[in-house]
Amino acid sequence: MRYRDRAQAGRELAALLGKLRDEGALPEPIVLALPRGGAAVAAEVARELPAPLDVLVVRKIGAPHHEEFGVGAITGDEPPLLDTGALAHLGLSGEALAPVVERERRELRRRERRYREGRPPPVLRGRTVIVVDDGLATGSTARAALRHVRGRGPARTVLAVPVGAPDSLDALAAEADLVVCPFRPAVFSSVGQWYDDFGQLTDDDVLDALRGA
Repeated sequence: MRYRDRAQAGRELAALLGKLRDEGALPEPIVLALPRGGAAVAAEVARELPAPLDVLVVRKIGAPHHEEFGVGAITGDEPPLLDTGALAHLGLSGEALAPVVERERRELRRRERRYREGRPPPVLRGRTVIVVDDGLATGSTARAALRHVRGRGPARTVLAVPVGAPDSLDALAAEADLVVCPFRPAVFSSVGQWYDDFGQLTDDDVLDALRGA
């Protein structure tokens, strides 16, 4: 199974969530996209439910000199959520990551200002909060997002992705009330391998998704 693009993946995911809505499992939903890639998927989900769409900006923390290797994530003004096992494997300390964390926090704030366009963050208390991304590899950003959401008093948390690594999905079952993923390939190396078109989205693409919702 492969997805043509994020929009098609979003429609597949939305169909599953629509069934849960019809069963009464998603009362008072609000959809939070993890930008940038999650915005195109989440727009389809929000349209199907229908539900308000907003963003939750989370930044991966990459290892120094190996930024593609994620060792944690940050969101909001909260302390970084670090993978202690990965740090031990690389022989790194939290202090060694301070410059990376500061750089990523600056980018996080820039994106929040750009995407919010003056709007306050949404009220999550008492809502079913559906966190959506375009896929799940290590799960570090999704974990940070779910913990951030859980601290804001939602009635229920749902993680929804079109494709994910089975081990990571299983690990995140403890972080969300429900994990929804239609495609869990046994052999998983990256999210992009399951898309024909996995081009990088821009800030304008995210804004178009939000404004369209």
